[in-house]
Parts: sequence; structure tokens; C-alpha cells
Amino acid sequence: MTTSVWAPRADRVALRVPARGSDVGMRRGDDGWWHAPLTLDHGEEYGFVLGDSPSARPDPRSRWQPRGVHELSAAFDPSRHPWQDTGWRGRQLAGGVVYELHVGTFTKEGTLDAAARRLGHLVDLGVDFVELLPVNAFNGVHNWGYDGVLWYAVHEPYGGPSAYQRFVDACHRAGLGVIQDVVYNHLGPSGNYLPEFGPYLRDAEATAWGSSVDLDEAEVRRYLVENALMWLRDFRVDGLRLDAVHALHDRSATHILQELAESVDALSAHVGRPLTLIAESDLNDARLVTAREAGGFGLTAQWSDDYHHALHVALTGETTGYYADFAPLSALVKASTQGFFHDGTFSSFRGRPHGEPIDPRLPTWRLVTFAQDHDQIGNRAAGDRLSQSLDPGGLAIAAVLTVLAPFTPMLFMGEEWAASTPWQYFTSHPEKELGEATARGRKAEFARMGWDESAVPDPQDPATFERSILRWEERDAAPHARLLALYRELIALRRRVADFTDPDFRSLSADADEERRWFRLRRASSEIVVNFGPAEVVLPIDVSARIALATDGMTTATGGLLRLPARSAAVLVPPGD
Repeated sequence: MTTSVWAPRADRVALRVPARGSDVGMRRGDDGWWHAPLTLDHGEEYGFVLGDSPSARPDPRSRWQPRGVHELSAAFDPSRHPWQDTGWRGRQLAGGVVYELHVGTFTKEGTLDAAARRLGHLVDLGVDFVELLPVNAFNGVHNWGYDGVLWYAVHEPYGGPSAYQRFVDACHRAGLGVIQDVVYNHLGPSGNYLPEFGPYLRDAEATAWGSSVDLDEAEVRRYLVENALMWLRDFRVDGLRLDAVHALHDRSATHILQELAESVDALSAHVGRPLTLIAESDLNDARLVTAREAGGFGLTAQWSDDYHHALHVALTGETTGYYADFAPLSALVKASTQGFFHDGTFSSFRGRPHGEPIDPRLPTWRLVTFAQDHDQIGNRAAGDRLSQSLDPGGLAIAAVLTVLAPFTPMLFMGEEWAASTPWQYFTSHPEKELGEATARGRKAEFARMGWDESAVPDPQDPATFERSILRWEERDAAPHARLLALYRELIALRRRVADFTDPDFRSLSADADEERRWFRLRRASSEIVVNFGPAEVVLPIDVSARIALATDGMTTATGGLLRLPARSAAVLVPPGD
């Protein structure tokens, strides 16, 4: 690889390659880029010495950090991998099912190679995409991944960039697409040397997690866009999940999300396979996924937290904090048929009107929905899953309304077998003061919400991380195996009956009974009927409809009446489906 670095803040830059002896002075161009007449071999360690500093900093575009984020980078040649996925032509998001996982806790080993050995489970489950939580390099060993500081490097304890290539290759050979979660709105608190090189951050303008990324700088925008293209081109990833895009403060005429979408669409045309961009957004603004010809940014899809909130409240009865507005079942009716609940309505949590309506001409699959995800579990004080609070009937309902939702369903690892393990907030900051500050902040945050501080796990305690690792041995044991079988059946049903991948908002209708706690969602000629309540309900149905799936064996449909036991769900389809 050739050696260049953007460092407009430095008056001198030298390239340090220990294996080659003394430092090599670099030549500055007019654009703030520094260049050295040296080509590095794969695996050679190197770094940049800025000004009078005696130490070298890692490359801001480093692909490989074999000894951590504070140490020298190593040259990485992505073309060395002997790709075996030559038959892979990609996979479109429409009609797909996404499976979100965290490499460090998906298996006991916590590596990409170990995760690849579990892909058979995902194939049997029937999902289409594996979505990895962030894997870029961060300080420490264990972390959710949102404290990354070197966007281009794969975290070494996961196996580094070579293991990442092997993982993507294995996914493609198994018929699975790969979506990578990337964080472009902030950097982590340890190992971030970017400000020494150039104006990457706006220190006067912060997000909830640190200084804002300076998107007024053309080279910073280029740094972001080229990182996205690296994952999709060099690592052959099929899509990116863009973390918290509402925290991307961009005052440019062309928003960075539109610029990113244009660049990814161009790459997709070149490589001849679909490339997906999914935004996590708190804005409830469908402009993100509206075509650029219609004035939108042209992203592929975005998350709808409103669907999660409405479903969570219906399942659990929890109405604190941002769940307050979703207390009635009518919230689930609206979120199921219109995508957003807050579409200009007053949000009591925010204290103002929030969101915009979705144009019903937009395909429903452009929204990604879920009953559980890493945030909605891990940001709870105890990191408790639904399996820690719901009865088997409630878990089965959650499965039905996740997989057969009108949108693109996403599962969180272990959800499919009601994993007994929590997924808690964990860190492993080597710096004592940073670790203590993180633990204090976590406890104080939940104390303000009325939690007993002693009930909030210490994120720095290794036991917090260890508790969050999936126990694969429980998957095939009772009662977990029964729920796993249901998820498999639901995903197969979703693929078999066309109504459940129909993307037309106008084919949707729903109603509910607040007192008896039943909910009905119609999807073209099929329908899903759910009884959240404690007593059996009897509802009129089309006399010709047949039960394609029921979560309770006592469910019956005779004479145009459906008898639905307490805490259960049924799926009705036309004859012949």
C-alpha cells in the first residue's frame, strides 16, 4: 500500500516504519495531504509522527490494528483473500428478514470465526441477512462497539480484517447477506487521535455521545463516504446500518446521507449487486427513504422505533418514559398500518409535536421493525429481554407480530429461542478513571428514573459482559425449542404466503378492542388475530378462512367464528394458501 495521510494541522509529518529503520519525512501537498515515497508490504507496521512528538500515531484510515488503537497500524492488502463466494449475486432487502448479532457475545469465543460456525442455525431459522453490531476498532476488549475510534479497522480481538473477510465469505456461501452497523456521528473516548491530524470534530457542537463530526469539511465527508464504500467494496458487505443519523449535523446543500446514497448506488451499479443503506433515525421523517427524484435522500430503509414501542407496551403493559404515548392498543393499530405513530402528533416524552406522515405509496418494507434489539434491551437498567418478563403466550405473540409485520422484520440474537441470558451494557475501558466515570454515569442515569443503584450492573465488571453471552446449549431444550420451532414456522409462512411480503400500505387495515385486549391486522386477503388479554375471545371471520398457524392448540375456526384462547395469536389465510 502507498502511504499518504490528511493532516492539515501538522507542520511536519514523518512516516515511521520500525522494520525499515529511521523515520521518513513526508511531503505536504496544497490540499493538506502528506505523501511518502514508500510502498508498504502486507503486515508491515507503521505510524505517523506529527510535528515534534516523539511517538507515532496510528493511521486514521488503518485497516489493521494488531496491537490496539494506541499502537502502530499494520498494512493490510484486502486482495490477498481467496474469495469463494463467486456465485453470490447479492440480496435485496425487500421481502427479507434481518438477524442482528454482537460478535463478542454471540458465541463463548467471541470471534468472527466462531460466529461463522453458527451460520447453519441462521440458515435453518430462515433469515436472509446477518446484521453485525459495530466491529471497528475500539480501546479495550469488550464493548458494544459504539466507542469505535478507527472506522476503517476491524477490532483485533474479533479476529481482525482477515477474519472479517472469512466471515462475509462464509455468509455468502450460506446464502446470507451481511449488513454492517457503522457509527458516523461520533467517536469513542479513548484512542481518538483524529483531531491531532485535522478538523474532524466540532468541539463546540456535541451529540449525546461526544463532539459532533465536522461535516462542513470536505475531507471529513470524504473520509466517511470512502469508509462506507470500503465495507461494501473491499469486504463485499451487502449493506450498512447507519447509527443515529439524527445526530449527523450537516448544513451543506447536499446532505451527507444523500451524498452517501448516491455513492453507494454508483458502486452497486458497478459491482452488479444490490447494496443497502438502513438509517437508524429518531426523526420519523420518511424523506430519508424517499427517492431522490421526489426530493428525498434515497436511502433504502429506516428503523421505526414506534412499532417497537407500541408492541412492547401491548405485550408488557409498561408505560413509563417514552412508552407513555403508546398505552392504548390503538397505538399498535396506527403503527401497524401507517408505519409511524408520531406523524405530527404530540409526543409527551419530547414535549412537542413529532414526526411526519408516511406517503402510503412508499413500500412498507422500507421500514425495519422489531420487538427487541440491542438498544431496547441493553439500555434497560438490567438489560432484561422479553423472555425475562413474558409468559410463553406473550413470547409467541411477539414472534407473530415481529415476523409477520408489514415491514422488514429484524430479530435480535437469541430472541428466537427466548434466551435466558440478559444483554447488558458492558465496557472494558483500560483507563481506570474512564471506567469509573462510565460506571458512575450509568448508575446515576437510572437513579434519576427511580431505580435502585445497586440493581444496575457495573458495565466495567467482567461479569456483566459474561452474563450477556448466549448459552447455545439451551437452544434445543424445553421450553426454548418450542419457541424456536415457532419462529422457523413463521418465517417459512412469511415466505410462502404472498400477502405477508406485500409492500402496499393501502392493503393494510387493523382494529382493536381496548377492553377485551384483542387486535386484528389484515394484510390483503390474510389476517393476524391476537388476544393480548387474560380470557378467551370469539371473533367473526370470513367463513372460508383457514388457520395457517395458531400459537395455542385450542384455537378453532368454525362457522365463521374464531375462538382464540388467552395470550395467543392465529394467522388466517384464504383457502389454497
